[in-house]
Amino acid sequence: MKKRVELSTYCWIISALSTALMCGVFIYALKRPDNEWAVCILGGAIVVLFFFTLCYMPLSISLDNKSLNINRSLKIKSIPLSDIAEVRLCPPTMGAKRICGSGGWFGWYGRFSEKGLGKYFAYYGKASDCFLVTLKNGKKYMLGCKDAPEMVNAIKEKLNQ
Repeated sequence: MKKRVELSTYCWIISALSTALMCGVFIYALKRPDNEWAVCILGGAIVVLFFFTLCYMPLSISLDNKSLNINRSLKIKSIPLSDIAEVRLCPPTMGAKRICGSGGWFGWYGRFSEKGLGKYFAYYGKASDCFLVTLKNGKKYMLGCKDAPEMVNAIKEKLNQ
């Protein structure tokens, strides 16, 4: 089973506006001949920012017989089913604090902390599509995909086999 991660309208707006702003500032800096160092630093920062986005931005969540997979552009994060203690529907609250990661730029990904849940790693595009995966070692993952209830039920079925 494979379900796509859909970005919220907020994510699309923030991503489009910030990308356009970065490109505009970069083009403006290119046109000024006295800013060679600024162009290099700005260009490098933009490349690094997009590289980390490619590394962490979730594209889809998939489930096979052995693992739950978070499919990202450059790497797949696999969580063995044998390591999962619990899975449940659980949208994040407005009180979630970002420790390190993205708060809407091409999705939510990175380490977050919430009063009722503690620390968790997030990979989702819409808060309404989220579910929480708790591992036996205590680590938590807030994941999100289209038809999250169906994905949660499928994971629970695999865990009960």
